[in-house]
Amino acid sequence: MPAARRAPEFRDPTARPTARMQVPLTSRRAALGRLGLAGGAGTIGTQGRRGALGLFVAWLSARAHAGAQIEEPLADSVRSALSAAVAGDDAPPRLHFDDLRQREAHLRWRERCEARLRRHEPSAVVRRDLLDTAWYESRRAGLETALVLGLIEVESGFRKYAISAAGARGYMQVMPFWSRLIGDGHAGRLFHTRTNLRFGCTILRHYLDIERGDLFMALGRYNGTRGRRRYPDRVFLARDGWPATESFRPSAPAAAEAPRSRTSPS
Repeated sequence: MPAARRAPEFRDPTARPTARMQVPLTSRRAALGRLGLAGGAGTIGTQGRRGALGLFVAWLSARAHAGAQIEEPLADSVRSALSAAVAGDDAPPRLHFDDLRQREAHLRWRERCEARLRRHEPSAVVRRDLLDTAWYESRRAGLETALVLGLIEVESGFRKYAISAAGARGYMQVMPFWSRLIGDGHAGRLFHTRTNLRFGCTILRHYLDIERGDLFMALGRYNGTRGRRRYPDRVFLARDGWPATESFRPSAPAAAEAPRSRTSPS
């Protein structure tokens, strides 16, 4: 009697290969049971089982494979600075430009980015909202916009509601403990585009300050893999695929609300 063949593994094509997704056995059984796929007497036919299996695979794929920031003690002055940096509402930012030339340059940049983002996000409205927010929040934190887009691509594959096995949430895979440390305690807000990017950019800026400008080490801290090459190299490679922005800075209404974190107590 020939040996039984192993069932093929289902993998998320956008997932990071650095960490294998672990779904608890009880969660898998519960999900399969709800879909009628668990062992025992079934209530649906073969076609129904196939369709339900497809839904289960999609549920698995919706989980992100990102690492996780590590909760560390914060000095009161650092906590206050970071809290001030993430304060604000969830509405899309209103962009301000000093002149028509700057606005036209931004629109050209956004159009080029949209062409690349289209494979991840079919909605033009969502694409423009995300790109405008990434442009605004990255500059507000003193970060390169292409770097932030590269980080999002690696961390979540531009999936707004991605959740990693460690519990990191949203586009930039922010850990929920940050909501408690420097936010209002409502981790659900991390799924809002602007809130997620504001937290993510603020955290990366904070890590960059701690590492004295060493972006390689700061990215490692962000992913919880400090000192390892694989994650920073993936972000750098993804960054290089995104168009660079013009050299001008946001005008006063945007830049005025951009407090920087400090890494030492006052």
